Amino acid sequence: MAGATRLFLALWPDPAVREQLREWRELWAWPRGATPVHTDKLHLTLHFLGNQPSDSLPALLDGLAVPMSPFRLQLGVAELWHKGIAVLSPSSVPQELLDLHAALARALTGVGLPLEPRAYRPHVTMARRATGAAVPPQGPAIDWLADHYALVESKTGDGSGYTVLREYR
Repeated sequence: MAGATRLFLALWPDPAVREQLREWRELWAWPRGATPVHTDKLHLTLHFLGNQPSDSLPALLDGLAVPMSPFRLQLGVAELWHKGIAVLSPSSVPQELLDLHAALARALTGVGLPLEPRAYRPHVTMARRATGAAVPPQGPAIDWLADHYALVESKTGDGSGYTVLREYR
């Protein structure tokens, strides 16, 4: 798509939480060919928006602002999902996270974007292509005070990574 921007909404960790996520990632034994997620890219996706016309960005920036109640997210369940996706999941899903996800779904619908059909499974991706990885039984307790979310641009292919376009508090 010409003039497109690849976007997602995410809980974006502060430096202390990001360091704890890095510590968890280092506990895994990765098989050859696994692709661990770089520390500065670790996040918890709320909604994936895919490629959107770049000229729609101003409307999206304003249209995706929803109220949120800060909440604590306890991360500490390491799992290896199908297709070799290594993740760190919450021990329980706070209602405030589900409420934020639902409010953002309504906002996405309101700006004319479709929703992903898959059920929401909150997690932080630790690595891809990790089939056969040794899952750590435990790691540092992560107590993440989630008090904001972000609209993030993903620049794939050119190595420039992620750019936070706006944080919503």
